[in-house]
Amino acid sequence: MRILIISIALILTANITFAQTESEALKKISQEFREGYNTDSYESIFALFNPQMKKAVPQDALNNFLSGLKSQAGKIDLQEFVRYTNGSVALYKTTFERGLFGFNLSLDGDSKINGMQVVPFHDEVFPELERNSTPMILPFREEWDVFWGGDTEEQNYHVTTPSQKGAFDIVIRDDKGNSYKTDGRTNEDYYVFGKVLIAPAAGEVVLVVDGVKDNVPGQLNPVYVPGNTVIIKTANDEYLFFAHFKQHSIVVKQGQQVQQGELLGLTGNSGNSSEPHLHFHIQNVENMVNATGAKSFFAEIMVNGELKKDYSPVRGEKIRNK
Repeated sequence: MRILIISIALILTANITFAQTESEALKKISQEFREGYNTDSYESIFALFNPQMKKAVPQDALNNFLSGLKSQAGKIDLQEFVRYTNGSVALYKTTFERGLFGFNLSLDGDSKINGMQVVPFHDEVFPELERNSTPMILPFREEWDVFWGGDTEEQNYHVTTPSQKGAFDIVIRDDKGNSYKTDGRTNEDYYVFGKVLIAPAAGEVVLVVDGVKDNVPGQLNPVYVPGNTVIIKTANDEYLFFAHFKQHSIVVKQGQQVQQGELLGLTGNSGNSSEPHLHFHIQNVENMVNATGAKSFFAEIMVNGELKKDYSPVRGEKIRNK
């Protein structure tokens, strides 16, 4: 059975997070969606959308999607909340008359739908990964600054998002603490923009996304949050995730084997990014919707001028390879 998919702004900014139990707002909206879907009241579902979702998925498009879904899968018999993925997207195990599917649902701060998706449902058990066992170098040359990194929310806002809880955002700053040369209005004004990114460890490139435009600084693209992306799978099944590359700068291909230190591409400002920077984290599976993040330790690096071995940097530190 083939099911059409709506996936609009499904992965949101990491500032919007929920507890790991179903919120009352989500419970109410999911029930209203089910009732509207089962009774063909598609206008009532459209009314649950926020303005951006209404623009992305007009009423006619929604009607076509839902009627097609119903013709293939039938009515919804049962919806069961499973968990949050990426901190803010609720996954529901959804039993239709003619099949079992996953229903991903996300809400904005006003409890309006800003993303939904129908996907195959799998009761998968994912591997646990606490940290990397593969020796790694830092994925850049020169000395860079850790803007977000560490284990607490004060050090690292990513910790509230399961797939990114060990993530880093890294920039380059001057002696005044600025990440840009003049006024920061263009990407080229940022010290880190266009800098070389290298493989921290050997592995297979399992995902490449290279066509997302770079943002104007201060503007974000929440539709595809990671922007231009590379994921490398190490021999120890660690998935090294790079986000926000410069558009069309990635030089590796999916399926390619890379060696430690090999060129991947250039730092950019694509995706849900307010200024040029590197986002890097490790996760336990390739798909970030199902992934759990792990801590990144680097074999030998210089931290504020001091040699550190098997070290995971934190916010505020200046770091470079030995």
